[in-house]
Amino acid sequence: MKKSKSDINRRQFLKNSAVAVSALGAVGIGVNYLRYFSEKNNKVLLRPPGAVDEDDFIYACIKCGLCVQICPIDAVKLAGISEGLSYGTPYIDPRAQACDFSCDAMQCIETCPTAALDFIPFKTAGEKAFIKYQKENPTPDPNHNPISIQSKAMKAHTKMGLAVINHKTCFAREGKGFKGHPREDGFKGVYRSPNPERSERKATPVNDHLFDRELCDLCVTECPIGETAIKMEKKVRHNGEVFWRPIIQDNCTGCGVCVMICPSEPNTIIIEKTETA
Repeated sequence: MKKSKSDINRRQFLKNSAVAVSALGAVGIGVNYLRYFSEKNNKVLLRPPGAVDEDDFIYACIKCGLCVQICPIDAVKLAGISEGLSYGTPYIDPRAQACDFSCDAMQCIETCPTAALDFIPFKTAGEKAFIKYQKENPTPDPNHNPISIQSKAMKAHTKMGLAVINHKTCFAREGKGFKGHPREDGFKGVYRSPNPERSERKATPVNDHLFDRELCDLCVTECPIGETAIKMEKKVRHNGEVFWRPIIQDNCTGCGVCVMICPSEPNTIIIEKTETA
């Protein structure tokens, strides 16, 4: 008996429906599997600049990896399967490789196709800074690059997290200096030093820098934001003894350069993640 076209379409519909249900079931199992790892691991990942709130970020990020590809210092990595629902999403491990802002243009944010890394607040901050500069300088220096003004404002607007210092292990807090390369042999991290005497235009290996400080202050002098983010503060003990210690300021961006450059082992500084307001 010859089958009608409607019978064939009906059979095909039922077949496709069965496949769809099976596929959704597999997806559900996969999501539950990843959720299980998320709950078990309970690890908070430090996201790249501009990341929206974590709950939104997980679903906004399409795991395209463009932010990883465009980062000039390979600071951005993709989370593995053990990170559960964060699998495939970008994160930064500042102890291994901090975000030193050496791209100058916040490239990871600009390249994000879904606004999981939201560029609009940074664009606004840059525009406001340039307008302010124009008002304060009616006849600006024609040799001055306006992009540098916007770039500086955009960097300062970053809030990946907040540096937290363990003063019990801090060399400066103990009155110790530091001499030598800041990290262990073979360390591959890089950064662009903010020290104007070096005039570096690109990031160089951390261990290419040799320090000799009577009082360890690398977290302060190597910060790409400067003393509005971290500074040394003079303190006096009850017995009148004077000591110094690094203090985190309101403009800390959580970039993690202080974490990467810290010569103590284990490191004295960590970054605590902060959520977008």
